[in-house]
Amino acid sequence: MDLIYILSDEASKNSFVVKGELHKYLVKVRRHALGDRLDFRNPNEMKTLYAYEIVELDAKRVVLSLISSKEKEVKAKKSLHLAWCVIDAKSIEKVLPSLSEIGVEKISFISCERSQKNFKLDFARFKRIQEASVQQSGRSSFIEFDRYKSIKEFIGEFPDTKVFDFCEKTLTETSDFKRVLVGCEGGFSKNEREFLKTQDSFRLDTPMVIRSESAVVAVASKIIL
Repeated sequence: MDLIYILSDEASKNSFVVKGELHKYLVKVRRHALGDRLDFRNPNEMKTLYAYEIVELDAKRVVLSLISSKEKEVKAKKSLHLAWCVIDAKSIEKVLPSLSEIGVEKISFISCERSQKNFKLDFARFKRIQEASVQQSGRSSFIEFDRYKSIKEFIGEFPDTKVFDFCEKTLTETSDFKRVLVGCEGGFSKNEREFLKTQDSFRLDTPMVIRSESAVVAVASKIIL
């Protein structure tokens, strides 16, 4: 599959020079030549798509000249805000590219009663992990992240939240949820379930127990795609 665009802090300039690993990738891997057109986005302002032409090329550098720029937003047709009880950051990182490609707009991480307290979340790292994903999928934004101290705090701010849990109601292709809460490994505690009993709940149509990170990908796919 062709590379949809390339991220660069230099994008928006009338011209700039590419060296190092990106030069190697463009010339030796992608085999771009003089006169080829490449699309770029600036990670600090993702909505604008910049088209550049290769005007000079040698063994060490590629010189690019701006051809055009236009605002071109690429996002999912549906908006999903995922409320995710905190799990191991390594498990989160494994599925972030998939969640980005599916089109999840925002993830709020929640410290619930069964979340281990030593898990550290590095939002800057999460953003870097998404870079290859957004370039290849064409998405024009990164997932937005924030954090809440408890489920009660989150539901207090977003009372329309639906809850993924064990119940009779199953999630279908026609379900149009804007905001979904998914628990951590082991699910919700007794106190949390008592608090959440007034929220609309749903489950996936499977007899198997699935991990938290598998659940968020499955739920997001069912709702957005």
